[in-house]
Amino acid sequence: MDFDVITIGTATRDAFVRSKEFKRKSSSMFLSGESLCLPLGEKIDVEDIIFATGGGATNAAVTFSRQGLNTSCVCKIGNDVSGREVLQNLKQEGVATNFIIEDSNNKTAYSILLLSPNGERTVLVYRGASEHFKPADFNLRTLNAKWFYIAGSIPTSVLNLILNKAKETNTKVAYNPSKSEIKTGLGGLGDVLKKLDVLLINREEGSYLTGIDYKKEDKIFKKLDDYVNGIVVLTDGNKGALISDGKSIFESGIFRNQNVVDRTGAGDAFGSGFVAGLIERNDIQYAIRLASANATGVVEKMGAKDGILTKDKFLNEKRWQDFKIKIR
Repeated sequence: MDFDVITIGTATRDAFVRSKEFKRKSSSMFLSGESLCLPLGEKIDVEDIIFATGGGATNAAVTFSRQGLNTSCVCKIGNDVSGREVLQNLKQEGVATNFIIEDSNNKTAYSILLLSPNGERTVLVYRGASEHFKPADFNLRTLNAKWFYIAGSIPTSVLNLILNKAKETNTKVAYNPSKSEIKTGLGGLGDVLKKLDVLLINREEGSYLTGIDYKKEDKIFKKLDDYVNGIVVLTDGNKGALISDGKSIFESGIFRNQNVVDRTGAGDAFGSGFVAGLIERNDIQYAIRLASANATGVVEKMGAKDGILTKDKFLNEKRWQDFKIKIR
């Protein structure tokens, strides 16, 4: 069976913990310049705890499915309650799960997200089964789709298998690399970038990957355009996004937020929304609008999936129709 899109990457079980007792504090000890502080040795009351599923591959799969695309997901889970929750959630969303691998030696990846009152968070991560992909997990003969969407950390050996399969079958590839992969720089990722149709990273990652100052986005794009023959997407948090197709740079802000609850999954929502827009209409401006709307919907809900837009909501709700995009 050929799918419109197969997502490949991480799957997690997430626990969101919110407390007014979580305090932000400026600190030069951390790269961000801020820390989330808890009193040592005390019990802390929490206002809410919510369980959900996450991970780049499953988050993206839900976007594609809600946009009406025939979608499957390749991820690795443990033989545990968390893994069964991941499977059940994907099935409820209409995502095919026949490619999902069960790992008998490692638990399903798990994240505990400590949320401050303003929606910022610190995440405790157990990477579990998601970090143990191997070539033997894939039956490449049955892995057939118009697009592969790769999200999260997967071994180079597996990545190369997927890219070679894409080349053989003329499948388009979108890639959202992990921080560890970004750290290898152009020396490590250069050959991979040349095989992509869409590269999805944030602006800081673009700077790190190219070694070019964060503020010089034109130079970052120029460098990346030498490697990526398709589209390069640089997200920039609540400032919006910059996209290059090698000819023009498209610059957008964000939709007005009604209420920011949790920023978890916003990057996945933008990236998968953008690729969904390309699949549906092959129109960059449409793709940017869908991506931005999808990310806005996600930050207004708890967890990475609840706010993902359906195709009907995106096309028919007035809120998502007006959006300014500059082209230079």
